[in-house]
Amino acid sequence: MKLPRDLAGHEVTRLLARHYGYRVTRSKGSHMTATLTVGGRQHSVTVPRHREVRIGTLDATITDVAEFLDLPRQEVRKTLFG
Repeated sequence: MKLPRDLAGHEVTRLLARHYGYRVTRSKGSHMTATLTVGGRQHSVTVPRHREVRIGTLDATITDVAEFLDLPRQEVRKTLFG
């Protein structure tokens, strides 16, 4: 599955919030931090607040979320963009 090439940063955080429960906990300058707390463990990802998030940055964010949730990357991609 190809990653979308026209997602803005706020759309990425909105998708993470809707599907996995991440909340934007910090916003400073051109970046936002989305945080998820599961079973006493806390995980944060930083998402740039740009009009279009670069493919490599989006892929790294997906990989980070997948590793924390112990899910395959493809499943996270399909859930977010499928």
